[in-house]
Amino acid sequence: MKDFVRVGLIGFGKQGSHYVRSYVEGRLIPQFRLTAIADICPEKLKWVRENLPSDIECFDSAEAMLSSGRIDACIVTTPHAVHPENVIQCLKHNIHVMCDKPAGVHILQVQEMNREARKHPDLVFSIMLNQRTNCAYRELRRIIQTQEYGKVRRINWEVNNWYRSHVYYESFDWRGIWNGAYGGTIMDQCPHQVDLWQWMFGMPDKVTCRMGFGVHHNIEVEDEVSAILEYNDGRMGTFNSSTSIPNGQNVLEVHLDAANIAVKGDRIYVEKFCMPEPQWEKSPRGIYEKPVVEPMVEIPTDGKNLQHKGVLEAWIKRILGKGEAPNDGTEGLDSVMLSDAMYMSAFTGKTVELPLDGTVYYNELMKRVSVSKTKPPVSDPLGPVRETFGVKDPKELEKYFGITERT
Repeated sequence: MKDFVRVGLIGFGKQGSHYVRSYVEGRLIPQFRLTAIADICPEKLKWVRENLPSDIECFDSAEAMLSSGRIDACIVTTPHAVHPENVIQCLKHNIHVMCDKPAGVHILQVQEMNREARKHPDLVFSIMLNQRTNCAYRELRRIIQTQEYGKVRRINWEVNNWYRSHVYYESFDWRGIWNGAYGGTIMDQCPHQVDLWQWMFGMPDKVTCRMGFGVHHNIEVEDEVSAILEYNDGRMGTFNSSTSIPNGQNVLEVHLDAANIAVKGDRIYVEKFCMPEPQWEKSPRGIYEKPVVEPMVEIPTDGKNLQHKGVLEAWIKRILGKGEAPNDGTEGLDSVMLSDAMYMSAFTGKTVELPLDGTVYYNELMKRVSVSKTKPPVSDPLGPVRETFGVKDPKELEKYFGITERT
């Protein structure tokens, strides 16, 4: 058996070029060999041929690359709506596959993808849910599962660190429109947090959501979100996000029976109660008396936050028959269903119960898609790629990577 995996990439856009840059700079794992890139944009393929290592072969379609015999595994980094289609192509060609987040844009297509995945149990199908590697979220999930501080009572998550200007929406002709991105803040910026919500707290039973569509940007999709998530056991939570706050914060607050917990970045903090609140509430007290709360302190973690590299490493090792199983690609369905429930509530103005019927949501989404405007092709398709590599002129690559321009 080989001690490395030949990896192809479908989609050389902003995220795809990040993977390529990491590979060229040697930051990816030793068993990872990037051998092929597929993209439908001729300018991008020309740039790859002229500026990147010559052993990376270029293909103008996913089908051509998957049929070439040049790869064992593939990373899918195309626009969100195409993820399931590309994953299914990989599986049918007996190619291991890593799907970038989100799994798709609506329930039906993700369910179809998962059905195909179940036909290929010998293939390693994973999804880039990289925020699950964050030590703070892993520790919070452990605390919730062990009920170290009792049960969760309330959750508040402010996700306002995804600032985006008009340049972002203009960088690709599919961004910001229903017939392209199929969503905005929730679908494009917050799949990480939506996934973490259901991963840590479980799927809610009801969702009520309001969205502002194109409030701060010249776009069709949402850039403001406020949602209430309810559980049948009485838990409630709020999820708020905006892409218009330049110095916005990402702060998660979880209120449990015996403590309050806050997560900021890769750090987690706790303030403990002198007595669990359910116990305190049942004992005789003064009218306004409340439990004594200890000062907030940081909770120790293992400090590991491996992100994309960690997920890729687990995927590659599993393909080679080593290590623990990576994120199962089929797990992407729950986060897409939760996202779709938020949209459904915002579209209809009603509270939505879960699980959500995929056909009902698809029909509602297509009402927006059918009247969506078509954006003109971007004037500089290589802009996001050059931005990733930190250069404006291909000749500047030499000083970054020691790669000379080829003709």
